[in-house]
Amino acid sequence: MNLDRLFEEKKRQIISFEIFPPKHGSSLKNIDETLEILSSLQPDFISITFGAGGSVANNKTIELAKKIKRVYRIEPVVHLTCLNYTKAEIASMLDELQEAGIYNLLALRGDRNPDIEPKKEFLYANDLIRFIREQSDAFHICAACYPETHLEAESRAADLRHLREKVESGATHLISQLFFDNQKYYRFLEDAAIAGIDVPIEAGIMPVTNKAQIERMVTTCGASLPEKYARIMRKFEDRKEALFDAGMAYAVNQIVDLLTNGVDGIHLYTMNNPAVARRICESVRNLIG
Repeated sequence: MNLDRLFEEKKRQIISFEIFPPKHGSSLKNIDETLEILSSLQPDFISITFGAGGSVANNKTIELAKKIKRVYRIEPVVHLTCLNYTKAEIASMLDELQEAGIYNLLALRGDRNPDIEPKKEFLYANDLIRFIREQSDAFHICAACYPETHLEAESRAADLRHLREKVESGATHLISQLFFDNQKYYRFLEDAAIAGIDVPIEAGIMPVTNKAQIERMVTTCGASLPEKYARIMRKFEDRKEALFDAGMAYAVNQIVDLLTNGVDGIHLYTMNNPAVARRICESVRNLIG
């Protein structure tokens, strides 16, 4: 199903998950346990990342999307990066996706990788979105947004202008980068509305369950840590299980607040950890509706 219809017809807030393909050389069978649990939670869709750091080839993304659709009967959303691909390569991927009946994409520039020379046929996600639209009107195109501003943006105003360009180029649904401070997300929604961005926006939430993960996310994503979260880290950083429980509780509280305030949906970054997804969904299941 094209996700445009999901948002047009929705009678409740959307819940979706993100997973990543197995590492190079690993079998897709290794992810079955995760998919079994995630599918039992009945998400509206599952997105599949395209490969960390902008790696050159990761067709396991498409292979995994086919499995999610055919075996688990859940709509997949394929992340598609463009920085390290030519137009011919992207067109070939789009053909393969259409042949598999997969029409939902998350269009991204992709991370810069110092070991890979960009192809320079796509410089920004906008370029990819326009190219997809030129190839076919059949695709539903999601795009990324950054509640606390993209790390490479000149300014918050410039970042919002670029986001509006994504929508004007053909993106009809946005998924946010992770954040830990809901008030900053609400301010972003207000700013996006003022900028004329009127498509559905899902809030991206990652339940962080260990100190190294928190530090990595803050560094790579630019997400700030509110003092409340910093106190949790200081209190429980040397107690692994306690920090896991505290991180889960914090994420649940975030989601409850977001749902209460009427966000369009929650996109849960699962890190392929089905136990995390299960605990979160069981905690908020009765709030969706």
